[in-house]
Amino acid sequence: MTSVETRTEATAPVPSPPPTPSASQRYRVVWRWHFYAGLFVAPVLLVLAITGSIYLFKEPFEEWRYQDVRTLAEPAATARPLSEQITAAQQVRPGTPVMSVIPPTSPDRTTRVILQGADTGPFAQGISVYVNPGTAQVVGEIDDAATFMRVVRTIHGELMSGTAGDRVVEIAACWALILAATGTYLWWGGRRKRVKGAPVRKVRSGRAKLRRLHVTAGIGGGAVVVFLVLSGLPWSGVWGDGLQRIEAGTGSTYPSADDYPDTSTPLSGDLSANPDAKVPWAAERLPVPPSDNTPDNTSGDTSGNTPGDTSGNTPGDTSGDAHAGHGAAHGVLQPGALPVENALAAARPAIRRCPPAECDVKVLLPDGPEGVYTIVTDPRRDPADAQTLHVDQYSGKVLTSYGWDEYGVLAKAVEQGVALHEGRRYGVVNLLVMLGACLTIITLVVTGTWMWWKRRPRGRAGAPARATDRRTAYGVMAIMAVLGLLFPLAGVTMIVVLLVDWLVLRRIPKLARVFG
Repeated sequence: MTSVETRTEATAPVPSPPPTPSASQRYRVVWRWHFYAGLFVAPVLLVLAITGSIYLFKEPFEEWRYQDVRTLAEPAATARPLSEQITAAQQVRPGTPVMSVIPPTSPDRTTRVILQGADTGPFAQGISVYVNPGTAQVVGEIDDAATFMRVVRTIHGELMSGTAGDRVVEIAACWALILAATGTYLWWGGRRKRVKGAPVRKVRSGRAKLRRLHVTAGIGGGAVVVFLVLSGLPWSGVWGDGLQRIEAGTGSTYPSADDYPDTSTPLSGDLSANPDAKVPWAAERLPVPPSDNTPDNTSGDTSGNTPGDTSGNTPGDTSGDAHAGHGAAHGVLQPGALPVENALAAARPAIRRCPPAECDVKVLLPDGPEGVYTIVTDPRRDPADAQTLHVDQYSGKVLTSYGWDEYGVLAKAVEQGVALHEGRRYGVVNLLVMLGACLTIITLVVTGTWMWWKRRPRGRAGAPARATDRRTAYGVMAIMAVLGLLFPLAGVTMIVVLLVDWLVLRRIPKLARVFG
């Protein structure tokens, strides 16, 4: 009898079906966009990540660096009137207008009086004069425009190039989001290409190790990077301005500009460009109501002027032109105007929450005879405690109180995002997460650029080849067009790139060989 031996053979891994031509073409198109976008914006993203990681430590750094002028050796038992302290500060630079005043939050802190500086623009600083509140004597002064952190912020926000630099930063930020989207697609598409059940090969080559590090950094920190970019865009010139207009149009700003049909009505965001003394982002498009400077309000009442100044102007201003038109220099109190301490006292009952240990109060002085005192509460952590108040400079009446309760959903989301972006919402944990996002960007830029440098052929850019399937290319371009509509400056650069590719690169053989 013959026995039949049956042997069980190991089942070989079933390979995944090869990608369809359209999928391969789509992958190539996305890779090409990812490659060139990364190559062009990498330098800007690297600068933004480095300066951003440094600026996260602004508050502790400046507390340490300027402790000699910000902290008193002996706490002040009683404080002199703010108007007297302002007078002392102006003696340092006679004739220089006062922009804002930041009263001390504790008896061992000095009063900060910010005088107008030479700089203008979105990050314009001033001259900070620090005064002992107990003696009204000047402790020291600092040119804020020359500080280390001011330089870091200006590089981070505008690359030291004004409006043009701001636009470049915005373009790079928008393209960072496109890089994140295309990079995610490439990673997912690469996973699908692998053979199911095949053993994982040990990474040996230098470029493969760089690629693994690049992918790991992108997947591990990509979500936080996207949040970091999105939360920073409200500060940008084009996208941020558009978002503020949407905020105002959807009722996130109250009262709205419709309540003030006069288009010359100033906005709260125009009152100060100093990053340390300005209104919250959500209040920047809040119209500024005028003070009532009618004769009944101002006639014969000079008791509110700064002590020792009989002309109605603060000491140091000898022009005597108390009735200059709206837009006159800050720090010039009008006849009958309340001194700073009275205006602040009048606004105190309307301030909802601002504990001294967690919040600063900042006072922006009136601008001209119709100007108002603008009082801003600046919480160190929770933006829900922020509030912007406009106070009539003559009567002390609170004309506008605008805070969390008045913010719309969009304004609240942006303010929370700004606090998280700056690393101050949840203390050290928040700061470390944002620092990790900056380090992730640095890792992605360095590894991506290094991979390109190692793989590029001699005399060529080493870009992925163009797709030959026009329908696939058009489909990817349609998706890119949607992203271009969401981020206008990125959309403009897309059009420029396509025109250059079509009109120049493809028509000049030498360039076609270099750029693929």
